[in-house]
Amino acid sequence: MRPSISARVLNTSSLLLLGVADSLRRHPKRVTASLAALLLGTGVTAFGVAPLAPDAADLPVRQVVEVVQPLPTQVQTDALADFSFNLFRTESTRSSDTANTLLKRLNLDDAAAAAFLRTDPNAQEILTGRPGKNVTVEASDRQQLLKLSMRWSTDSEELFNRLVIERTATGFKSRIETAPYTRSAQLASGSIQSSLFAATDDARIPDGVAVQIAEIFSGDIDFRRSLRKGDRFNVVYETLEADGEALRTGRVLSTEFVNGGKTYEAMWFQPPGNAAGIAAAKGSYYTLDGKSLRRAYLSSPVEFSRISSGFAMRFHPVLQKWRAHLGTDYAAPTGTPARSVGDGVVTFAGVQNGFGNVVFIRHRNNHETVYAHLSKINVQVGQSVSQSQTVGLVGSTGWATGPHLHFEFRVNGAQQDPMTIAKQSDSVTLSKADLPLFRQIAAGAKSQLLAAASMNQSRAE
Repeated sequence: MRPSISARVLNTSSLLLLGVADSLRRHPKRVTASLAALLLGTGVTAFGVAPLAPDAADLPVRQVVEVVQPLPTQVQTDALADFSFNLFRTESTRSSDTANTLLKRLNLDDAAAAAFLRTDPNAQEILTGRPGKNVTVEASDRQQLLKLSMRWSTDSEELFNRLVIERTATGFKSRIETAPYTRSAQLASGSIQSSLFAATDDARIPDGVAVQIAEIFSGDIDFRRSLRKGDRFNVVYETLEADGEALRTGRVLSTEFVNGGKTYEAMWFQPPGNAAGIAAAKGSYYTLDGKSLRRAYLSSPVEFSRISSGFAMRFHPVLQKWRAHLGTDYAAPTGTPARSVGDGVVTFAGVQNGFGNVVFIRHRNNHETVYAHLSKINVQVGQSVSQSQTVGLVGSTGWATGPHLHFEFRVNGAQQDPMTIAKQSDSVTLSKADLPLFRQIAAGAKSQLLAAASMNQSRAE
């Protein structure tokens, strides 16, 4: 009968114990040496983790004193005492400013400078005229004026004026210089929610740009009656900078307007002269495929303005009865320039009944325009005038209840809606010789308008 597993394990353990006992009996020294080696290894391990250095608290303390020679500092001290620095500050003038209040806002305490600003003829440019001029000063660390500069625009679109006041060994000196603008292109876009000016305000676009956009597309878009919520526009325009300061708005270089789902595009182009000495043609706005937007007639005799009374029946404010209003009234402040809508010849310039001061201009094809209620007449009978030329200033002479321009467009003696006439007037196209250069510039303009559109999309997201 075979033994069980438990019995076999027990027999094996017994045999191992008997083997160890027999080894101890026959080789006692060898087994003892093995045990000693094992214990010695354990002791070395314990010794290895014990601290080798004595406790720092038990070490003796000794004080060492040495003399250190200082480095020479007098030269540095003298240099710091003589060190000075200049500060630069900019402030905008206010209508209530005096020389003292302006210098105080600039953190200057300089009685001599204040006295010079009050008495120097050139310095009078700072505090006279419109407020909001940027004045930049260079001052010492003792709040003394060293240099003052101010820039302002002129009637020229090429040059600006710069006032410079400097402290010299003999006192302050001033001079007025002229310098050319630096032109830079600005990209912008917007969408119509209520009006064009509200949209350009939201997009931080200058009013002058909004006026130009309305003028450029006036032959295609009625900005007073045809704008819709959701219409959008993109524009690239010039900024004229004086020493890095944006001083005025330049020309619109290219623009795009989407009105009622239809896209209108325009860019400025001036054909160059040629080697034969022929001067360059007058610049104008064209569609991007080369069609001129300059028509025979402007749609308005004043820059973009609201219409106070359109071409329709109305209740006459002076006669107190309903009658046909066969013209268009443009509400504008007294002194606003009234311009000829097309080339022509002045046939009447004087006073006439309810019109007050009025100008009549004869154009081609038996067309005639009338400019009434003027405060001043700037032309004479028989004088030739060109499109956009100022013929007078808006006023309230004659039968007028307030300053405005009454404008009429007559065809064969009969009054017509000037907006309709402007849209129907002819435009011109570029010559074939100018097309290659035009197309090259138009491609760049298209890319810039796409970049402006992407800005509006990013802002919306």
